[in-house]
Amino acid sequence: RRGGSYSARDQRRESVRSSNILGDIFRRIDGKQYPAYRDLEGVFEFRGFQLFVDKIQADPFAAPSRLRARVPMNKASFPKETFSPNQDMTLPKNRPLPLSLLNIRNVALCDYLTRVFVSNQDEARRRGRQRSQGGGWHGEKGGEIQMDRPGQHVLERTSVVITNQYVEARFTISMPAQGRRILGEWAMEIFTVSVPYIVERSLFYSSLNDKRMWEHIYSIEDQEFLRESLAAKGLIAFVRDGSRLPRASGASDEPMLDTADNKVVRFKSPESMRVTMPLIHDKAKSVTGMGIKKGITMIVGGGFHGKSTLLRAIELGIYNHIPGDGREYVSAVKDAVKIRAEDGRSVQSVNISPFINNLPHGKPTKAFSTQDASGSTSQAANIIEAIDCGARTLLLDEDTCATNFMIRDRRMRMLVEDSKEPITPFISKIKSLSRDHDTSSILVIGGSGDYFEVADCVIMMDSYLPKDVTGRAKQIATDTQVSGFSVSEEKGGCSFSEIFSAASGKKGSARMVIPTSIQRLGDRTKTFSLTKLAIGETELDLVGLEQLVEVSQTRCIADIISSMPKMQFLRTSRTLGEMLDKLESELDNTEKKRASGLDSIGEWVQGKYARPRRFEIAAALNRLRGAEMKVLDLDDL
Repeated sequence: RRGGSYSARDQRRESVRSSNILGDIFRRIDGKQYPAYRDLEGVFEFRGFQLFVDKIQADPFAAPSRLRARVPMNKASFPKETFSPNQDMTLPKNRPLPLSLLNIRNVALCDYLTRVFVSNQDEARRRGRQRSQGGGWHGEKGGEIQMDRPGQHVLERTSVVITNQYVEARFTISMPAQGRRILGEWAMEIFTVSVPYIVERSLFYSSLNDKRMWEHIYSIEDQEFLRESLAAKGLIAFVRDGSRLPRASGASDEPMLDTADNKVVRFKSPESMRVTMPLIHDKAKSVTGMGIKKGITMIVGGGFHGKSTLLRAIELGIYNHIPGDGREYVSAVKDAVKIRAEDGRSVQSVNISPFINNLPHGKPTKAFSTQDASGSTSQAANIIEAIDCGARTLLLDEDTCATNFMIRDRRMRMLVEDSKEPITPFISKIKSLSRDHDTSSILVIGGSGDYFEVADCVIMMDSYLPKDVTGRAKQIATDTQVSGFSVSEEKGGCSFSEIFSAASGKKGSARMVIPTSIQRLGDRTKTFSLTKLAIGETELDLVGLEQLVEVSQTRCIADIISSMPKMQFLRTSRTLGEMLDKLESELDNTEKKRASGLDSIGEWVQGKYARPRRFEIAAALNRLRGAEMKVLDLDDL
């Protein structure tokens, strides 16, 4: 409503019009200025589906127009078991089925339909009118139909949503124009030929390859089931025998393929570490591979022998992978977080005192803040922030860690005595984290054997194959021990108890986001790439979040942060942990208030979101310059 009147545009948006009138609309607006395209906003009834034109772009250079194609379930005809919970599953020790397992079929089918839609949109583009060459302001522009293109990982997305009532695809169209004038004939071809072609081949059960669809669903469900079974065996990670871990290149996440000159080495577990994990649908009902137990695990070996490749596969084992990726059944617990140093990052009110104390000029470290963190202070903050959000497995690669944070050898301690060194190295704290606080670590260490003293397990990569060398490593540590001296001696720094108590909401201090500080940044967001976004005029670098895998996750994080001041359930949160719990509950959509829990973000239905974990959401907030944090005493809440 505008000034009490009800506009013709509002009426079109709320009424359902027949697709038969599209020809008349396009002929009428052909050659007119671009804003005339807005006559299309609203709902059109096609044979078998409805087309929602939610928003038409303002000009040819603006973000593409947003559309949805919705097929009623009585016409789409998907069997309910393809998207409903599989109640026949039973976890080890009869654990109750978590929400992730109950929702996994829906996630898997939506992912599969997204991939089918993208394949059909590419085929429709090849079949349809091609844009003439020349470009420029006066050249032809637009014509592309685009759905959010998925990668190798299976994520909860908004590109396709499925409910008991309908299946809906969300996509964009760059409306065609020459200069700023409408190309009506081309637009009519897109709406009346290309869109129906894609929808009919993507959103109707009868049009799909039934065998391939079920293979996709079963594979994803098995991977999720395996991950949820890790805890029952005391494991934090699992790597299947026969896995293909190397990727095609540093710029591609697709698997490396065999060539005439190079055969990819398939993963094979050391016999001493081989375990059998249960599956639901695989013919053997199980799979074998290397199990990594809780505790401290080192991955060692010569350069270029596969240490970092193995760790990279484990750190992405928090996600399920598409069939054929090579990393199916490479799995890690969901609370595994990659830790690295990030020189120059912003840190706000973080208690890094377990690692760093007695800074020059008496700078406090129980509520440490800086706009330009060093390698050691940034890595300390990253660990504490991850623990504060619930991480119980830390993943570290020495290549991206601060050396002075990881180790301080005997000779250096002899020269610079402990009383003059503010940093308590990670090696002095790692055992306490594992023993007292149930926080495991997996580390790639190629240059320091001092960690042999604290490691529970040592894996050596030799020509891309793992060997269990724990016994030999422990013997070396014993044989080279200097009497009266230990680099891993547990001294220095404050206790973790206060931080862990805060993370569980019991006592101690915790951090709280000040909502008004987010509001001051503005609510406009822009996502430039996987690792770069902007909120208002403030740019945010996420290059340190190595477990982000798709731009759609980054886009989702940006919009979550910008929406925080408007979300009542987030504004009333007392601590960062409580805020994340409430946010996850909203995204879980357990009450089915929306087609997707991700629809609670932002002001309109968005087809280009993929769900990030709480850890990456919090990490983005923690790095956002301008976001203010306050340290609270939980006893006062």
